[in-house]
Amino acid sequence: MLQSIRDRSRSWGAKIIVGAVVVTMALFGVESLVGLFGNSGDEVAEVNGEPIMRQELELSVQRAIRSGQVPPEQERALRGQMLDELITDKVLNQYADEGGLHLSEEQLDQIIVSLPEFQDQEGRFDSELFRNRLASAGYTPVGFRDQLRRDMKQQQLQQGLAFSDFTLESEEQRLAELQRQTRTFRHATLDAGSLEEEIVPSEAAIEAYYADHRDDFRRPEQVRLSYVVLDRQAMAEQVEVDEEALRDAWREQTADADRRLSHIMLTFGDERTREEAMAELEEVQARLAEGESFADLAARVSDDTVSAEQGGDLGVVSRGFFGVAFDEAAFSLDEGEVSEIVETDNGLHLLTVTALERESFESRRDELRRELALSRVSGEFNDRAQQLIDESFAADDLQGVAEDLGLELQTSDWVSRDDAEGVLSEPGVMSQAFSADVLEEGYNSEVIELDNDRRMVLRVAEHREATTLPLAEVRDEVAAEVEREMRRDALRARADELVAALRDGDSVDLDWQQAEEVSRQQSQGLSRTLVDAAFRVPAPEGDAPTYGAVVDGDRAVIIALQSVGEGEVDEQVEQFVSSMAERLRAQAAIQGLIEHLRSEAEIKR
Repeated sequence: MLQSIRDRSRSWGAKIIVGAVVVTMALFGVESLVGLFGNSGDEVAEVNGEPIMRQELELSVQRAIRSGQVPPEQERALRGQMLDELITDKVLNQYADEGGLHLSEEQLDQIIVSLPEFQDQEGRFDSELFRNRLASAGYTPVGFRDQLRRDMKQQQLQQGLAFSDFTLESEEQRLAELQRQTRTFRHATLDAGSLEEEIVPSEAAIEAYYADHRDDFRRPEQVRLSYVVLDRQAMAEQVEVDEEALRDAWREQTADADRRLSHIMLTFGDERTREEAMAELEEVQARLAEGESFADLAARVSDDTVSAEQGGDLGVVSRGFFGVAFDEAAFSLDEGEVSEIVETDNGLHLLTVTALERESFESRRDELRRELALSRVSGEFNDRAQQLIDESFAADDLQGVAEDLGLELQTSDWVSRDDAEGVLSEPGVMSQAFSADVLEEGYNSEVIELDNDRRMVLRVAEHREATTLPLAEVRDEVAAEVEREMRRDALRARADELVAALRDGDSVDLDWQQAEEVSRQQSQGLSRTLVDAAFRVPAPEGDAPTYGAVVDGDRAVIIALQSVGEGEVDEQVEQFVSSMAERLRAQAAIQGLIEHLRSEAEIKR
């Protein structure tokens, strides 16, 4: 497909078609794109005489892929799953229609305008946002309304089923009793050392296991990749930033930092004129220039008696607290500097900054260097990213592209879709590697935007299909699995022998450990497997314990259940369990209905 576009992109006709596709998708979504090139009328299935069209199936598949939840390479398997879901939807919708379930146009309108996905920041329905969100999801407004109507009718149906089912009070009480029950028991572990005979798998056992588990030893489809990465941060590391530029950036970034201020204020009006106040402050400026202390002069001269007692201290001040004129003077000063005379509604002021509430230059040095270096290479990065797009699009390999851009051509080991590491594991990389254009046609990939600072292009160097590895290649792995199974079987048999002996009243030498009042929620450090097994052992009658055993990983555990306790009431846990039980019961009812409807329906694929 990509080569076809490459070959024909020079023709004006092709450009007009591509433009039409882009505009159509942007305005109306995938449905309109399907209609643009023709409406495929063939049926893929029929449910009780109602068809499911191929167009409907393809739209569902593409929506699932565009949602990001299903990678494109799984499209074939996804198509069967989506067809099965469409059949289920069809039988449910037919059942809902037969039952007379209905939603009016007004109800649909109300649902749509109330959905938060279509509302602006003020919580109001936004028609432009509505259309954009639908287009990105592959819906037209009409198509979305139809889908919403079907979904809401199914929801009504499922809610009706869920609410029609109920749990008796006696059932809830019994469930709560079982949930809070505790058990006291002893347990003893049997490991490989408890076995009398050494476990050695035979060649026949190894071959039989391999034959039965061939799918476990499949090597997935794999590729070896060559690739280049354009990295803005790597470019920035090569840039030299001088000390003065760093300090200028630091001062600029901290210009609005909160600061501790002191002032000397003189009022004017009844006692002195503005000119007299100005003259007095000019005299104060002269005394400051001669070296007198700002705090001492504030204490003697300032009309602000409250701050004057503290040497004129106003505390820590943020921009905007005292007004525009005050801010312009205060936030233009560095620590220790004194302002020119500032006039406010309160009078005339001299200001000084006694401390700045900002990170130190040294603590910010490395981050500032990185930020400045990144900003300096941004233009070059964008130019080289465009060059990467232009050159890789038509190149027959990546070696020349790497040389032209001064990049390292990197190679990978064999990787599959699911086991890539490092940069190859980042979103979108392996889907490009296994795309038809790259894998089958042998082209360079599109430029992959890994993040704001990195761009990648890759190419398949080698490819090998999925295959089952021969026994000779995986023999050690198979033998280990057979040995593990044989050991577990031997431990299970030995545990059963010991449990039978204990039940017969025989004396058995075991290293017992005690567990007191273990609950289903509080396992007291015991494995989940052991706790679950202890709750499956029948409750003892009288003083004699009851016995059981369980295989837990590579060990077997013998259980001697001594007593069963009622436990303490935990209303929150019991409410959760009751709610979960109701939910599971409702799900079972819904699933039962679906299975019944599908079994009764006439379905043709």
